[in-house]
Amino acid sequence: MKGDYHIHTYYSDGVFSPEKIVDLALEAGLQVIALTDHDNVLSYNAAVEYLKTKEVNFKIIQGIEVNTLYKGYEVHILGYFPDVTKSDFKNLLSIQQNARIVQTKEILRLLAKKEGIKIAFEDVKNMVAEGGSIGRPHIAKAITNAGGTGNVMEAYSKYIHRASPVYVERKTVSPFDAVEVIYDSGGIPVIAHPYDIDIAEKLIKELMNCGLRGIEAYHRKHSPALVEYFSSMAENLGLIVTGGSDFHAPNIMNGQIILGKNFVPDWIYDTLINEKKNLDLSRG
Repeated sequence: MKGDYHIHTYYSDGVFSPEKIVDLALEAGLQVIALTDHDNVLSYNAAVEYLKTKEVNFKIIQGIEVNTLYKGYEVHILGYFPDVTKSDFKNLLSIQQNARIVQTKEILRLLAKKEGIKIAFEDVKNMVAEGGSIGRPHIAKAITNAGGTGNVMEAYSKYIHRASPVYVERKTVSPFDAVEVIYDSGGIPVIAHPYDIDIAEKLIKELMNCGLRGIEAYHRKHSPALVEYFSSMAENLGLIVTGGSDFHAPNIMNGQIILGKNFVPDWIYDTLINEKKNLDLSRG
């Protein structure tokens, strides 16, 4: 089945509603998508309800992308088919959401104190759907809206990085915790776009001890050589391969023109379904 297994909505840092994403996916000729908002799963039910109004053969997979930090690296963990009612999973989301709020409020405090850029927390919060995950893109946009910078990219270069005197690191869970919680909730944990992690292979092997089951080899920032590299790594380690556009917005500069634009093999859907069945069997 033609699919895209890495998509964001306005419940995190995407610009479109879940309903709009479904429409775009259908226009792109996709047959299945996974909604993988950062630290958030609210888009899934909205998309599923909307799909009921359509007479189409189309599937939506429950997913998530958990943002973690490890030894100075940003490590994102995708999760497919988690049971979102599990207490540990709900606790993970609570920790991540609270960390985002604390980080945002502290950055806004420092912006006002050190740079004279005054932004109300509500102005940032209102950039996402109710209950959504606020993050750095929203802070950067708020800085620009307040006149602190001429554009969002300038806001990133001046304020949204570790060397900035107003930046505060988010206190996230570890990638090991994220993998373990997703796995224990019945989901399939996959490391997302590992291209920018120098220690990817070593980390992947360590994460396997906590239940890591796959590598996102197909990604818009992965060259054909990297796709082959991570696909071979997955095969050697007995892991599955996944992929997706990592769609946030129709931004030509970032190569995110439309859903499904990145080549994702049709067999990945069967791989995910089979992995889910095998894991359910092994868990009894």
